[in-house]
Amino acid sequence: MKRVKSACIYQTLVFAQKEDFGYTREQAAAANRDEIARYRAAMDRARTRYQITDETELPDGSIEIRVRKQYNDRADVSEYFA
Repeated sequence: MKRVKSACIYQTLVFAQKEDFGYTREQAAAANRDEIARYRAAMDRARTRYQITDETELPDGSIEIRVRKQYNDRADVSEYFA
């Protein structure tokens, strides 16, 4: 039988608006920052441990983030979050 001793998820997420909305680059960037704030708030509400390791604004106004987050509430993540 196997058991997860420790686990962590590494993700690269891109927050971008559809071109159909007709946003300017600044409006798209602001909407993306709002969406990232909602994403962080959702993880905070769920009490998910996470760490955003990189946040890059791309030329088209989209924002790419790299996040390391808790796999589940039972797996130890202390070695991933020092």
